[in-house]
Amino acid sequence: MTEETINQLQDEIIEEFEGFDDWMDRYAYIIELGNAMPPLDEQYKTPDNLIDGCQSRVWLQADYEDGVITFSADSDALIVKGIVSMVVRVLSGHTPQEILDADLYFIEAIGLRDHLSPTRSNGLLAMVKHARAYALAYHQLEQTENETQL
Repeated sequence: MTEETINQLQDEIIEEFEGFDDWMDRYAYIIELGNAMPPLDEQYKTPDNLIDGCQSRVWLQADYEDGVITFSADSDALIVKGIVSMVVRVLSGHTPQEILDADLYFIEAIGLRDHLSPTRSNGLLAMVKHARAYALAYHQLEQTENETQL
């Protein structure tokens, strides 16, 4: 089985949203995505995983194994949980470098940024920034480990 690239995953999300004509249907779908995401284990609902800049509470957990990062997340708000589920879907299972290099165009393409309140839009940017911070930290860890092995 080949892993889908970040761009392929974004294109899938864009295609899913093309099936909806109005924003009420899109919001309903976003909530559905959030409901489908497994809840984050309580042990990960820590201040370190809490994303600053979000109106509601959002936790993002990153695990690093075999060179890839796996994200899991949760939120106490249904729409926000759906939004973070898309970020997790797109970025999870990729290397730190792939995440750092990614252009997350799906957010614009599905019209999400234009249809979110300013606080939710800031929260979405904070989620992406938090995920990239994890990727940067694991990338630096990789570099350090590689230098140690030389």
